Amino acid sequence: MRVISQWPKEQLCLSAERRSEAVKVVEKAFASALASLKVDIGLVEMFESIYVPLGTWLYCRKQQQVGPLVIGINGAQGAGKSTLFNLIEVILSEAFDLKVVGFSLDDLYKTREERERLAQEIHPLLLTRGVPGTHDVQLGIDIIRSLKNGDPKQPTKIPVFDKSIDDRCPSAVWQEWLGPADIIVFEGWCVGALPQDEAALVATINALESNEDPHGDWRRYVNDQLAGPYQALFDLIDTLIMLKVPSMEAVFEWRSLQEKKLAERVKYIFDTQQPTDHLRIMDEQEIQRFIQHYERLTRQMLIEMPERADVTLKLNENHKISEIEINRPLERTESILLDTAADTSMDEAINRIETV
Repeated sequence: MRVISQWPKEQLCLSAERRSEAVKVVEKAFASALASLKVDIGLVEMFESIYVPLGTWLYCRKQQQVGPLVIGINGAQGAGKSTLFNLIEVILSEAFDLKVVGFSLDDLYKTREERERLAQEIHPLLLTRGVPGTHDVQLGIDIIRSLKNGDPKQPTKIPVFDKSIDDRCPSAVWQEWLGPADIIVFEGWCVGALPQDEAALVATINALESNEDPHGDWRRYVNDQLAGPYQALFDLIDTLIMLKVPSMEAVFEWRSLQEKKLAERVKYIFDTQQPTDHLRIMDEQEIQRFIQHYERLTRQMLIEMPERADVTLKLNENHKISEIEINRPLERTESILLDTAADTSMDEAINRIETV
């Protein structure tokens, strides 16, 4: 099985020469990271065959509208949303001189105090962050509108959420963006999701729902929030990219890896003799329960979103992109220069990558 796929030739934007220049810029930007890997994992080939073509596609998409392009990135836990954003940011800013700003749905989590109040007034499961209803949606709407407005005299403040303490950071450490942006990236596990039909909410799908939400009050509240405020937020997205995980089992495995990285961070803090009592690390049983909060909506998105997203990047079990679907192709204009005759290098790059 092929480790990675290749960007569809009919949607290659700009000339092969221009894309090659962009690849060199990206390689240079990631030079230190590539050197630290000490092994050839085909990352350079992935720049050439997937990520730079995606970046140029988004660049051309930006040229077809007035004002900033708002890109939504959807993907389950551990899918690689942050990594994809970093790549997009480098490609569009370094290779095309665009101003790129991004934030996460996670940054919009309600404070722990607010979620404790929801747990008391509506349902205990709302204490756990993640599902629709546990975010400050209006804050997200205000942030995107402020970034699109780009007032050079009024900075846009973007909150920061610390998962290790399960709470929002003080406003003094929030990020700030000043002035206009060309590209706004908004990533999150349920970004762009649609609500379920009422009938689909009746039957429970896992132990969490059976034991802790037998009457469906929690899942109906979550669905109502998704159908209402969240759609107003998602309507601000111009282009939706989905990182499609292969299965729910992969979500658990990849989410476990994220928790191990957090544990390593805690160990480093402990070794430097800083207090760690405030940090929250989950074991595998806790991770399993945690993911069950996300399971219902994740399973629905895996079914219906791949054909609805503008671009779907399908991941295999090895966390590599194995298939690319463009459901909303760019129309051919003078700004999209296809040079398929000069793109044999793409095929050669793919053939150099080992299969698994």
